[in-house]
Amino acid sequence: MNTGEPVVLDLSEVRAGAGELVGGKAANLGEMIGADLPVPPGFVLTTHAYRAVADPLELSGAALDPAAARELIRTAPVPAGLIELITAAYARLGRDEPVAVRSSATAEDLPFASFAGQQDTYLNVVGADALLEAVRRCWASLWTDRAVSYRETNQIDHTTVRLAVVVQRMVAAEIAGVMFTANPVTGHRDEIVVDASPGLGEAVVSGSVNPDHFVLDGHTGAIKQSRLGDKLLVIRGKAGGGTEHSTRAAADDQPCLHPGQLRDLAVLGRRVQQHYGAPQDTEWAIDAHGTLWLTQSRPITTLFPLPHTDKPGPRVFFNGSVAQGVYRPITPAGVAGLRLATGGISAAVGLRVPDPVAGPPLLAVAAGRLFFDLTPVVRSTVGRALAPRLLDLMEARSAQLLRDLFHDERFSVTQKSPWPFLRTIARFARRTHAPVTVLGALRDPARARAKADRVTAEIDRLLTVSDGLTHTQRLAFVEAAMPEITAPRIARIMPLVPAGFALLALAGKLLGKDGGAEELRMVLSGIPHNPTTEMDLELWRLATAIRADQAAACELLDTPKEDLLIRFRAGLLPETIHSGLTDFLARYGHRAVAEIDLGVPRWSEDPTHVLGVLANYLRADHPDLAADAQFARATAEAEAKAAELVAKVSRRSRLRGKLLRFALHRVRGIAGLRELPKYLLVLTLARMRAQLRLLGEELATRGLLTTAEDVFFLDTKEVRAALGGADHRELITHRQAEHQRELRRKHLPRLLLSDGAEPEAEALASTEQIEGALTGTAASAGSVTGIARVVMDPTGAHLEPGEILIAPSTDPGWTPLFLTAGGLVMEMGGPNSHGAVVAREYGIPAVVGVSGATERISTGQRVTVNGSSGQVTVEEV
Repeated sequence: MNTGEPVVLDLSEVRAGAGELVGGKAANLGEMIGADLPVPPGFVLTTHAYRAVADPLELSGAALDPAAARELIRTAPVPAGLIELITAAYARLGRDEPVAVRSSATAEDLPFASFAGQQDTYLNVVGADALLEAVRRCWASLWTDRAVSYRETNQIDHTTVRLAVVVQRMVAAEIAGVMFTANPVTGHRDEIVVDASPGLGEAVVSGSVNPDHFVLDGHTGAIKQSRLGDKLLVIRGKAGGGTEHSTRAAADDQPCLHPGQLRDLAVLGRRVQQHYGAPQDTEWAIDAHGTLWLTQSRPITTLFPLPHTDKPGPRVFFNGSVAQGVYRPITPAGVAGLRLATGGISAAVGLRVPDPVAGPPLLAVAAGRLFFDLTPVVRSTVGRALAPRLLDLMEARSAQLLRDLFHDERFSVTQKSPWPFLRTIARFARRTHAPVTVLGALRDPARARAKADRVTAEIDRLLTVSDGLTHTQRLAFVEAAMPEITAPRIARIMPLVPAGFALLALAGKLLGKDGGAEELRMVLSGIPHNPTTEMDLELWRLATAIRADQAAACELLDTPKEDLLIRFRAGLLPETIHSGLTDFLARYGHRAVAEIDLGVPRWSEDPTHVLGVLANYLRADHPDLAADAQFARATAEAEAKAAELVAKVSRRSRLRGKLLRFALHRVRGIAGLRELPKYLLVLTLARMRAQLRLLGEELATRGLLTTAEDVFFLDTKEVRAALGGADHRELITHRQAEHQRELRRKHLPRLLLSDGAEPEAEALASTEQIEGALTGTAASAGSVTGIARVVMDPTGAHLEPGEILIAPSTDPGWTPLFLTAGGLVMEMGGPNSHGAVVAREYGIPAVVGVSGATERISTGQRVTVNGSSGQVTVEEV
């Protein structure tokens, strides 16, 4: 043993930041002792002790079996000097004192992974020999199958992890359990959740017992909810060491904690959380003398971070990222781009934006996702009337959750007057020339579309910049593109979007009893002049041309995608593929999956996804599945339905019939332009990205960035500082690691309150789910049965013709998959969300807003999607 290395430390000597030496658990325990929290005394065998035994075994070999590693460590010789140190530390704690021996890994209690229960703990260990054996087993538990799998899942290198071992005086617990200082189910930061049972806490932690469950007010400790468990199993320490399990003959119908003890727990929980500055998952015990002990604390890693706001009082945040079909985190440059975009557009339409670079004041970011503060809307009479109706068309599930919040007294109406809203509308109309634009579109939709084409061409021209710009000029272009070029011009065509919604509402009124929402949705199938639909059909036409060239088709189907990309870039693919794809990318190469994030590569940079989609199209060789045929069929059916509805209404009133014909014709004439503002937004972001990447290449050449792509982990202010010589590489590394962690986040809230509560989680917790049937919102009429294919990321996804696409949400990058889908089920969205619109245009049944669809439906299950009733039924194949 090298005596210069700290091998044994008293827990009272351990402080924050010592995780690499003592592991996460020991570092927390030492920190809590330093904060005067009631932690049992003890000592820790540092990672140097583990290394003294494990390093000679060379366990890092890639082919090493975990079981073999465990056995090697458990039977390896322990240096005599180390045994002496362990025995001496144990004697200082108390001869033959019962102790808890607990593993403490260096990768433990990370911000994204708690490692709870991954390594072993041994309770009521008595005697030096038993202690040494327990230590050996703790070291070996670093290589249990579950620990190895957990590290691999969280992408943690096995070779970087070491183990320390904590030895603490054993608490002979009369009652023990766990306490969360925030509600881990609902996210509520003002609630404390306690699970408790008689005996040692191991019964609760291991899930071996049905404990008493309490939800407490986080401020007062008052009981808000309680549910008594049967508490049939009790684990206690045995005389001489070890534990024993006993069972009760009948359930205990009395709570094991009285209100005073629960209040004491709440006080302790607040102290722990205040110390760490974040919600904690703790373990605790109460001994025979009534003393409350804290035996562990780790961060609650599953809570969704709160959006930052400087506004007082409770707030309501709407997840704008998910509403746009983007589940992945947005890069820092992407956030900066969207702040510029939303700020520029808001200012262009007459909204007050103090700093367009920072974006609207109600824009917030959490976990790399964009949120909008809807509190002013919820607390306004006009907002309550309009916002849910708009969300009904875009994100129906969020609309219902928003309506439920209207009953929450914390969000009572404070703005009853309609005048502030009317003044905003007046500014919007004045800035965007809305009356002239809308009247012109109603009079002649073709002229309105021609005007939109001219605006598109103008933006495209102004976004084309010289190659000779200086670095400062490039950055100035990035910051000015949205607020000075695109936003003021998008404002000219934005009135067409609400005009289309208004015409649709008018059509519904005119229909009255002669038609319903489902029939009206059928009229919206096959809508022309949609840039995203036109993109998808163009890609289908390319696939058709490739299919006609047998050699090209075989090469596309038989060549691995990675090789296809290499051959395309080298100009080695057959001319049908090369020229066709080149032309497609020249027009649509600025698009991508998750395209609202300018930090994401465009298809022009990496067309792998497009090549994969083309290959999928080639497999869809059934005539009825041809995209152009489906679109034409949907158009014909929509026009026939429109004529049918007009004829039905005309029998009652010729005037109403003429008005309905006018409304439906104009809707079909301008509704496709609904996608144009986003198309232009994405075009602008792509041009901004191109200039930022050039700046990244310059900074990488100077040695201020590792690679050019690193520039997308900086905002524009930081890029300016880097051009001045600032080195942000350490910051970028931190942000990239955080981004990778966020990519693994599976759950995103639709709505989030400033106290952390998720209204949807609370609603689901109080609603009994119907087994075998999922309910959402009807989005595209019809019914289809097929095999489910759950797709979380469309890049590289393969969808067989006729399969049911199950997705969290979609953006235009997903829509090529729709051409081979037999039906669509989405967790997010409403009847007028992007995925629903495209599904209707292609005539495939769709249900949206199905909570938990990607978790409750598995690939391979047989699914029936009823796009008319909003029902999804699932059966095993």
